Amino acid sequence: MLKGFREFILRGNVIDLAVAVVIGAAFTGIVNTIVNSVFNPAIGALFNAKSLEKALPVSIPTTGGGTATMHFGAVIAAVIQFLLVAIVVYFALIVPINYLKRVSFRKKQEEPTADEEVPPTELELLGEIRDLLAKSPASSGAHSQPSE
Repeated sequence: MLKGFREFILRGNVIDLAVAVVIGAAFTGIVNTIVNSVFNPAIGALFNAKSLEKALPVSIPTTGGGTATMHFGAVIAAVIQFLLVAIVVYFALIVPINYLKRVSFRKKQEEPTADEEVPPTELELLGEIRDLLAKSPASSGAHSQPSE
């Protein structure tokens, strides 16, 4: 049971996923700070609000007779935050990885140059062995006919 668990944990994709989660959590803090400190106040100023989180308030009546306030600016802030994360992930991770995959694929597709020593194929080796055996004189061994 522990052996199977160890194999599961030590698989490359599980470790890669764990690293991605940790980096994603750290990256989320950076994006949240940028959105809350730079974009929210700037866009909130357009709507005459201190922050985008409090912009575009809509009051709705409650069943108890009071009012509740929905802030659509918070939704806009969440969309902006998502777009920023998507942009950074695309340009910082996806584009370089795709480039490296293309370069690797091109290298695999290139034919070996004349400078590189290409080992002979199995068929070529068997042909050489056949030719060598055909050239060698028959030795006086167990398969030779006795002379009279």
